[in-house]
Amino acid sequence: MNATDSAAFDLLIVGGGINGVGIARDAAGRGLSVMLAERGDLACATSSASSKLIHGGLRYLEQYQFRLVHESLAEREVLLAAAPHLIWPLRFVLPLHVGLRPAWLLRLGLLLYDHIGGRKRLPATRALRRERDPELAPLRAAFRRGFEYPDCSADDARLAVANAIDARSRGARIEVATAVTAAVRERDLWRVDLSAQSGARTTVRARALVNAAGPWVEDVLRASGTLRRRSVRLVKGSHIVVRRLYDGPQAYTLQHADGRVVFIMPYEGDFSLIGTTDVPFAGDPGDLHASQAEVEYLCATVSDYLRAPVGPLDVRWTYAGVRPLYDDGRQSASTVTRDYAFDLDSPDGGAPMLSIFGGKLTTHRKLAEHALSELLPALGVQAAPWTRAATLPGGDIPHADYERFSRDQAARYAGAPPALIQRLCRAYGTAIERIMGGACDTRALGAQVAPLLYEAELQYLREREWARSSDDVLWRRSKLGLRFDAAEAARVAAWFGE
Repeated sequence: MNATDSAAFDLLIVGGGINGVGIARDAAGRGLSVMLAERGDLACATSSASSKLIHGGLRYLEQYQFRLVHESLAEREVLLAAAPHLIWPLRFVLPLHVGLRPAWLLRLGLLLYDHIGGRKRLPATRALRRERDPELAPLRAAFRRGFEYPDCSADDARLAVANAIDARSRGARIEVATAVTAAVRERDLWRVDLSAQSGARTTVRARALVNAAGPWVEDVLRASGTLRRRSVRLVKGSHIVVRRLYDGPQAYTLQHADGRVVFIMPYEGDFSLIGTTDVPFAGDPGDLHASQAEVEYLCATVSDYLRAPVGPLDVRWTYAGVRPLYDDGRQSASTVTRDYAFDLDSPDGGAPMLSIFGGKLTTHRKLAEHALSELLPALGVQAAPWTRAATLPGGDIPHADYERFSRDQAARYAGAPPALIQRLCRAYGTAIERIMGGACDTRALGAQVAPLLYEAELQYLREREWARSSDDVLWRRSKLGLRFDAAEAARVAAWFGE
């Protein structure tokens, strides 16, 4: 039975991925009333299945996507300051592969990459030689030269959650497990029907609708009866996780003869993350897995470079996501633009709908600014952008010096296991206090549900971060699922009543 919610909003956002929560945060901070509806969990699709990078996209330079690279590199600086606990510098080694891109072309591209985005926080590119630089040691003897350049790694799902927390703190209403079942334009308002997994049904009204549904953007257009004027192109990207392949903090960018690149990155301390693939996709975005062919492709690419080969039997975990890219008409899935595009539909001055096509983790904040610059005139609202100089929750670390912050917390909570404090610092930043409180050890954290996972943290995740299941905790808000055996994971599930 439907119930009518008396609330009316300036914006109703469909989709709790990184673009949706980024727009919710920006809009709420400008004084708009905002509701976000996500039918599953925050970041439960593409936004938790990325390559975990905040980067400019070096390979986009050879596709002449200079604006995208410039904006991405500028955003890399902004986000590194906004969330130093969730985003951290990473050095990438690019080996020189004879027969693929020549050294002069790589050097030219990296020179441009160093300067096009106004790099300030990260060191410049440098050349590597085997006889001098240990970063080439894990590679086969044939790779005697290379380059090392800077980018950043990120916790993608937690970045989305942090945006949602900030949006809520500024007045936004965030509803997970809540699907939009119908949206009807009634002149200057949208009437939107919502259905929660609990069975509750409500109807709300909004002055504008934001379609940030990612791979399902066209489904929302159809459900609202809005004409499609742009197209989304679904490209599947798969990743594999193996035991750590080498010592050292560096990552690797590996060229492939088909023009694509594959990354190897340190991951969660004891593992290496390898990805990604670019495969055209036409199925259900909610039913994804890395295919055997993709796993073999990634293993073969890595084995062409490393001294120690990697095979499918070494794989500990796989994940796959669908990138909802704006269809720019290119034939190759690997060269279709990662830039974003908007479709603002407001026929005869009626209530507007803004649909988001494309985008990537790195540009979500700037995308939100651009989205508001499209929507505010249609709403007759004037409000200045504000997010560029603002930190995200947990990111208010003095001077953005995460290393010093983590050392200080280790000393403060000296009675707790160092591995626990290290993980909590990385996940929550200064919000570690919400879990640890004034305790110097673990006695105030409640029962230990699984190794180094206490009731206090689970309660925080459920009450403050919308976690509703063990998967929400073990595979999105943390990656503890990589470390827990079946019995330990079952204890977390039992805590949630599963």
